[in-house]
Amino acid sequence: MVLLCAALFSPSSATAAKKLKVVTTLTDLASLTQEVGGDKVEVEALAKGYQDPHFVEPKPSFLLKLRNTDLLILVGLDLEIGWLPPLITQSGNGKIQPAGQGYLDASQFAEILEIPQGKVTRAEGDVHPLGNPHYWLDPDNGRRVAKGIAAKLGEMDPGNAAYFQQRFQDFDKRLTAAEQTWENQMKPYRGRKVVTYHKSWPNFAKHFGLDVVGYIEPRPGIPPTPGHTIELIQQMKRDSVKIIMVEPYFDLKTPNNIASGTGGRVLVMLPSVGGEKDVTDYFKLFDYDIALLKKAFDETK
Repeated sequence: MVLLCAALFSPSSATAAKKLKVVTTLTDLASLTQEVGGDKVEVEALAKGYQDPHFVEPKPSFLLKLRNTDLLILVGLDLEIGWLPPLITQSGNGKIQPAGQGYLDASQFAEILEIPQGKVTRAEGDVHPLGNPHYWLDPDNGRRVAKGIAAKLGEMDPGNAAYFQQRFQDFDKRLTAAEQTWENQMKPYRGRKVVTYHKSWPNFAKHFGLDVVGYIEPRPGIPPTPGHTIELIQQMKRDSVKIIMVEPYFDLKTPNNIASGTGGRVLVMLPSVGGEKDVTDYFKLFDYDIALLKKAFDETK
């Protein structure tokens, strides 16, 4: 009995049971981390999937989560610049400071689009000087990011490195199969022209062959103006554009007016896991958005 108790409470047993605590800024990164981390990690996201990731209201609970985490994973490219840096500083957690072992900028693993050339000014709106940060909406980037996270987890927990790599290999196989399904579903619509509210979809559009020809925002982060709206309606009529893709955190009044003036359709597309309660992981995010698009394309020929 004494030997049994000693074994149960030995340091090696305690170490084996300890999970890495991971905090991510977005639900998408949390989903990818869970895919490769399995039961060796505890993961939670700060932002909700239905929130605008540029403008997340910091909460006291965020500080507690950051103070106690082993690893912070962020989108980077200044997506969280408006709310995350003060939280990192105030957390007092040395591991997750930008130079710490527990700080991971996932953008380093992804293909980044729309990197501005030359000087960027505020007159151009909320342009990200390092490139468009919505890179996770390309499944190929999801694969790259998951691989990078698996490597980081293995670095922080060497005893489970092989486990994380096996989890990534399994994720990679399932994602490859899912990609084939998604691409087959979207193949008939390659080249279709769409309008989006914000520049959230360049990676998605590139991967699935959509042509984004206009935006409801005249410039990123700038609310629509009557003059721009009129021009956009004229362009949509001229180019026979019927689909308007809108993120769930934008007001639908202007998109609905544009749809009414063009015979188009407004689709509330989900840019993140958790944007709807049933969209609980990275795979379901693409299942949802592609099903929505496919139905709308079929009904607006």
